[in-house]
Amino acid sequence: MSQPVLSVKKITKTFGDFTAVDQLSFEIGKGKVLGLLGANGAGKTTAINMVLGIISPTSGGVEVFGEDLTKSRIAILRRMNFCSTYTQLPGNLTVRQNLKVFGKLYRVKNLKQRIDEVLGLLEISQLKDRVSGHLSAGESTRLNLCKALLNRPELLLLDEPTASLDPDIADKVRKVVKRVRDEEGTTMLYTSHNMRDVEEVCDEIVFMHKGKILVSGTNEEVKQHFEEESLEDVFIRVARSGDIEAKRLKEAKK
Repeated sequence: MSQPVLSVKKITKTFGDFTAVDQLSFEIGKGKVLGLLGANGAGKTTAINMVLGIISPTSGGVEVFGEDLTKSRIAILRRMNFCSTYTQLPGNLTVRQNLKVFGKLYRVKNLKQRIDEVLGLLEISQLKDRVSGHLSAGESTRLNLCKALLNRPELLLLDEPTASLDPDIADKVRKVVKRVRDEEGTTMLYTSHNMRDVEEVCDEIVFMHKGKILVSGTNEEVKQHFEEESLEDVFIRVARSGDIEAKRLKEAKK
């Protein structure tokens, strides 16, 4: 069995008396997309920040490409990238200037050609000379995704990449994500509140609730676990009902 690209090993993060992430473990194999799901406050963003090395786990550890993240963070991050709807690139630079800056940081070869490629892939070539601060929310999201694809990352972290997009552009972004996975073998950790994203893109799911893993498996396995017909129904049920496992056990005993 090949070594996982990303291995998260019982990571816990506490802030004072509050436990944001509690003994979280999962692995992602090469070329696979894992959906990290959960309602707001489930611990997804904290988990992603630990995978990026932005914050350190209180306990547990993260390995990427078989290396300890704490010992080889810079070398690892050069082979990774990250995109979030909720982060903004410098607004005083043009689209092309932003991509040029990040391309140089990642030491991207043939940078001008690569910038043109990613702009074309996300269908925003016409915006290359637009000041980034004047872009719409959807355009900014696609620019952020362009930045994340610049260095052809082996591991890509996507935090709600379709959150601000209309249905047409969201569909195009999903197709881009699948194309990158299929053609370049990119491994991805994908968070979203859009269950269509998850059903179309993700191979497996880790469903978090209050910092812990509630259930994990394929889309079908998760739906069967909760006896629901769609992931959206699962998501709503978890968000509204709290401790689902306790509820199911009580119902089974009646």
